[in-house]
Amino acid sequence: MDPIRLSRRDVVRMASFSLAPLALPGWRPRLAFAPPGNAPIGDVMVCVFLRGGMDGLNAVIPHAEDAYYDARPTLAIPAPKPGDDSAAVELTDRFSLHPALRPLKDPYDAGSLAIIHAAGSPDPTHSHFDAMDYMERGTPGEKQIPTGWIARHLQTAAWENDSPFRAVAIGGVTPASLRGPIPAAALRSIADFHLPGNPQGVTLIQETLSSLYASTPQDPLFESLATQSDTTMEAMETLAGLDAASYETENGAVYPEDEFGLALSQVALLVKSELGLEVACIDLGGWDTHVAQGADAGPMPTLLGSLAAGLAAFDQDLGQRMNGVTVVVMSEFGRRLQENGGAGTDHGHGNVMFVMGGGIHGGKVYGEWPGLEAGQLYGPGDLAITTDFRNVLAEVVLRRLGNERLEEIFPGYDSFSFLELAEERPV
Repeated sequence: MDPIRLSRRDVVRMASFSLAPLALPGWRPRLAFAPPGNAPIGDVMVCVFLRGGMDGLNAVIPHAEDAYYDARPTLAIPAPKPGDDSAAVELTDRFSLHPALRPLKDPYDAGSLAIIHAAGSPDPTHSHFDAMDYMERGTPGEKQIPTGWIARHLQTAAWENDSPFRAVAIGGVTPASLRGPIPAAALRSIADFHLPGNPQGVTLIQETLSSLYASTPQDPLFESLATQSDTTMEAMETLAGLDAASYETENGAVYPEDEFGLALSQVALLVKSELGLEVACIDLGGWDTHVAQGADAGPMPTLLGSLAAGLAAFDQDLGQRMNGVTVVVMSEFGRRLQENGGAGTDHGHGNVMFVMGGGIHGGKVYGEWPGLEAGQLYGPGDLAITTDFRNVLAEVVLRRLGNERLEEIFPGYDSFSFLELAEERPV
C-alpha cells in the first residue's frame, strides 16, 4: 500500500474541529488569567441559540389572553384541558406549554427549569443578521465592539483554564458569541473524528501539522496557528480517546435521533469526561416560520419536539451533574402576534427564554407580562419586551459562573436588574 500523504488543505479538511482564536486589536489573552492553578469555580454553561426567530407565543402560550386566540385563528393552541393531549400543557393560570414541549414539564415541576417571557433584545431590528449579531455580541445596537459576550466572560474570568475544550461549539462553526482571543473548538462530531478506515489518521494529522508548523514559519496561513500547535494536537489526541460512537447514557435517558440530540449527547460526554469544559454552544435553526408554521403539526411543532426531547434527555442523562450545569436557550427575536395570510408569523420583538439547571429556581414563569391588547403591543403588533436578555445572562454569569465583571462582559449596559432565578453557587 502506498503511504498516505496529506497536503495542507487535506489537514484542514480532515480535522473535525478547529481551534479558533481571533487576533483582535487591543486584546491580549494571557493578561486576563489568574495565577496558574486556579480552577474554574462555576457551572458549565450550555448556550442553545434558536436561529430564525422562534415564535415564543406558541411555545409558551398566554392562554388567558383572548387577544391571542383572536389574532391566531388557525395557529392558536387550545387552552389546557385535562385529558386532551392536543391542548396546551398548563404551567400557571396564565401560561402553558405547547404540547410538543411536554417533556419540559418534568424539569419545570422539579424546579430546575425557569421560563422568562416577554424577554429579548431592546434593539428594534427585524433583521435576522443584525438581531443575532447584537445578541451574540451582548451589545444591542452597537457593532464597534468586535468580541462576543461569552468570549468576554472567558477573557475576564478570575481563573486559568488551559484546556483545549474550555469553550466548544458543536456543529463545526464558531458562533459570534465566542468571537475573541480565547481559543474555542468548533467541533462537528466527536465520533467523526475517529476517521473510519484510517486507524493512523490522528497520528498522521499530528505528524503533518508538526511538519507544517516547523517548515513554514513565514507562511501567513500557518504562522498564526503555530503557537497553537501543541494545544491542537493535544486536543486531537484527547478526542480520539473518547468513544462517542458507543456512548451510553445514564438514568434511562434517550436523546432524539437528530442533530440537536447528537450535539447535546456530545456535550454530556464532554461534561462527564471532565476535560475542563466551561462553555458549550449549540445552534438549532429553522425557526423562520413565515409560511405554514403549523399549530399541532408542521415545521414549528417538529422543532419544538426536538428542542424539548433533547433538553429533557440531557437533564436526565446528567442527573446530579446538573447541579454544576446551566443551560440557557434564546432566539434573536419573537414573532408577530397576528398570524399572516400564509398561515405563518412574521418577525416580531419580544420572545421567551429558558434557563435550566440544578442551581436554577425553576417551576416559575418569570417576567412582567405586558399584555396583548392593541395598546399594549410594541411597534407593528409585537409582544413588548419587559426583560432585557442581558439581565438573564448577567445573573447566570454572576451567580452560576462566578464572574463579577459584568460591566466588561456587557459593556455600555448599566441597568442590571436580576429576576432572582439563579441561586448563587457556593465557592
